[in-house]
Amino acid sequence: MAAEVVIDARFVKTGLGRYTYNLLAGLAARQNPDFAIRAIVQRGSADPIASICGRLVVVDTPIYSLSEQIAILRAASGCDLLHVPHYNVPLLYRGRLLISISDLVHIMEPQVRRTAASWCYARPMLNLAARKARHVITVSEYSKQQIVEHLRITPAKVSVIYNGVGPQFRVQDRQECARRVSQSLDVQGPFLLYVGNLKPHKNLGRLLQALTLLRQRRLVDPKMLVVGEDAKWKSGLVEECARLGLQNAVRFVPYVSDEFLPVLYAAADLVILPSTLEGFGLPVAEAMACGTPVACSNAASLPEVGGDAVEYFDPYSVEDMATAIERVLSSSSRQAELRQKGLQQAARFRWKECVRRHAEIYRGLLGLN
Repeated sequence: MAAEVVIDARFVKTGLGRYTYNLLAGLAARQNPDFAIRAIVQRGSADPIASICGRLVVVDTPIYSLSEQIAILRAASGCDLLHVPHYNVPLLYRGRLLISISDLVHIMEPQVRRTAASWCYARPMLNLAARKARHVITVSEYSKQQIVEHLRITPAKVSVIYNGVGPQFRVQDRQECARRVSQSLDVQGPFLLYVGNLKPHKNLGRLLQALTLLRQRRLVDPKMLVVGEDAKWKSGLVEECARLGLQNAVRFVPYVSDEFLPVLYAAADLVILPSTLEGFGLPVAEAMACGTPVACSNAASLPEVGGDAVEYFDPYSVEDMATAIERVLSSSSRQAELRQKGLQQAARFRWKECVRRHAEIYRGLLGLN
């Protein structure tokens, strides 16, 4: 009988969800697999997973709850390896455990680490999960360094496996993509694009200030689409837009489909990621694969992902951020250079390789190598 790996796939509409979906899809496509896969899902998001994984267990208890601890323990019963792609591991689980930790935002970001949730849950759970796991997967050398330093585990216990970029993120006709964006979102003319959540470490407050600075100087006057939803932090950003007079320049779009996101990337004049802390920065890689210029901060993992193919700025300097945006938007030659280099850099990140590395670690933990 083949060994069985259980993967917790309850995260769906986040970067973590994209990671688990592509991991499951890639594992399902493997020829002659030497282990079977069982996925833990929530009922409302079971259908996409069911199309790529034949064995599902539904768990609808809240994430980060006490009931989750018992439910996941039961859902993983009888498996040979449990892979939890986050730090919310079942602490009573006694079998082989593999975890993925993409970043340490919950204990490193200043506005988060001082909260009760960080002290009472994230901090102890991260430490317990890292020690309990047989092995830890992370998404960048930067994140590995942070995990080793702050969770105090040996470097040999942590493997770096880069995220991938799906084939849907590709070069498309920009005019046609711009027409579709205009039709769907009523966005006319050139625009900047941000994709991600709205948490403090994403640094959107300074980005709004940089746009204001550009408008004051009358250097460039771009509109910006912010694609992401976060009930806790959105209202503050909307208020900041009003204070800065950006109500008509910045548009918040809570969600776009996976099918429409590549169109949005391809239509944008510049994709921006101003984060102060980032485990990988998937929008950077996806935008480059679509042939769109990228400007991002020179912090955390972003230089590792962007290489020499993006325009960098100091995320703590509004002046530097504005200058970087202006430098790209005002130079067609710089845009062409970033498009070419970006396509080459994005080719480094493929889900097929990501899945291969995961399968290799699974086999090692199962004693199949």
